[in-house]
Amino acid sequence: MSITDGNNFYSEDASHLAQIIDHINAGIWEFNVTTKDVKWSAGFYAILGYQPGEIECSYNFFLENLLYHHDKHLFLKAIYTRGNEQINIVHIRLLTKTLGYQWFESTTKKWENNGSHIFGSLININQCKLLGLRSAQNDFIFNETGSIAKVSGWELDVPFMNLFLSKEAYDIYELNDQLKMTLEKAISFFEPQYRPLITEAIDDATKFCKSFDLELLFRTAKNNVIWVRAKGMPIIDDYGKCVKIRGIFQDIDNIKKKGLALQSSINLLNDQNKRLQNFAYIVSHNLRSHTGNLQFMVNLYEESESLDDRGEVFSHIKSISKSLSTTIDHLNEIVKIHTDVDNEKKLIEFEVVFKNVMSALQSNIDNTNSKIEYDFDNCPVINYIPAYLESIFQNLLTNSLKYRHMDRPAVISCRTIKDHNHIYLIFEDNGLGIDMNRHGDKVFGMYKTFHQNPDAKGIGLFITKNQIEALGGSIKVDSTVNVGTKFTIRLI
Repeated sequence: MSITDGNNFYSEDASHLAQIIDHINAGIWEFNVTTKDVKWSAGFYAILGYQPGEIECSYNFFLENLLYHHDKHLFLKAIYTRGNEQINIVHIRLLTKTLGYQWFESTTKKWENNGSHIFGSLININQCKLLGLRSAQNDFIFNETGSIAKVSGWELDVPFMNLFLSKEAYDIYELNDQLKMTLEKAISFFEPQYRPLITEAIDDATKFCKSFDLELLFRTAKNNVIWVRAKGMPIIDDYGKCVKIRGIFQDIDNIKKKGLALQSSINLLNDQNKRLQNFAYIVSHNLRSHTGNLQFMVNLYEESESLDDRGEVFSHIKSISKSLSTTIDHLNEIVKIHTDVDNEKKLIEFEVVFKNVMSALQSNIDNTNSKIEYDFDNCPVINYIPAYLESIFQNLLTNSLKYRHMDRPAVISCRTIKDHNHIYLIFEDNGLGIDMNRHGDKVFGMYKTFHQNPDAKGIGLFITKNQIEALGGSIKVDSTVNVGTKFTIRLI
């Protein structure tokens, strides 16, 4: 074995052993703690890229020129640790001749017969260390990415139905990751209407090796309801049987809610566009009809010679003018719906508004001997535009009184229902009813009437529908001739 001072510090057998070590990309060294003398093997020089004697073999040169300064404390602690029996292994960085700093594993032990002598070995572990660092970095990036994207992993061992969840999955569940989770327990966190979907998806994956990708409502351990994505991929054995299901579990609540809000806005915009097109058609049709009639009467007036004829024609002109004014008022009311939709909503009580409308119509109610029933206990309040709710009650109650059945006392009922996040208004009467086969598609049309009542104008339900839809709601009607009519209104 080659040493810097040319002396042999091992026996002949040890020298043979050192030569073997020198050829396996490793080196050995000896250090005298008292005198600070250092001896390096030829392999020690070789793994650093040097020839023996090319660099100074000394304690200070090693510490100041070869050992990376951040690793000094670690290396010195390994050398000066008390106790003869202890072997200390540390990873340090040394400056090589041509490859810069590289990682080495340093193994250190004190000489049993002489406590002042320390010997050790160096092995180049740079490739292994870099792979480990890259792997740790990749794991860190993967975990951080998963945490940021709220993505987790899971695995189901099909034969034993054992479920494994990653820490990120437990974070979505808002549970401690030390808790043992069974498949049944995991499924129980999904909202009841979605449990059959995830159960069927897992069954299809285990039996028929079908993948799945679902978006489901989920309730965490802290009672937070969120949207999640559950994706699963079957893993099969050599016989084509599903032995595992692996997948991801992701919190997509923000993305999903933004998507739903966007879709709701698109639907509302489409509805508004349809109403605008309908409004444009009404304006064009009705005004053209009035102006045509008015122009005809003006021409007729100019052609008439007698005062009596002119007087009669002029009376028609006045009638057309009045009708035109009424139409314009109606159109203005419809326009007002779309301008009022941005008005501030308020928390209002159904019963208070309904009683106010009843009070305004009390004489009609008394004269017709009508019975009015209401029940708003299921949902007593709503965040709504007060004028709209009052108008809805006014039009529906007026219609029920106007189109009551003459052979029996009118019975009119109104109630509210709350279903999840939706509030419904149910309005029923036992009046004349509407032939839905003949008029079902025209019920909410402007100036559409279905009875011979002289007071019918066909504008109330049209306005009511526009007010409801302007705030994102909907209205539908069920009616039977001589039985009655039921309006189901989703207000929000």
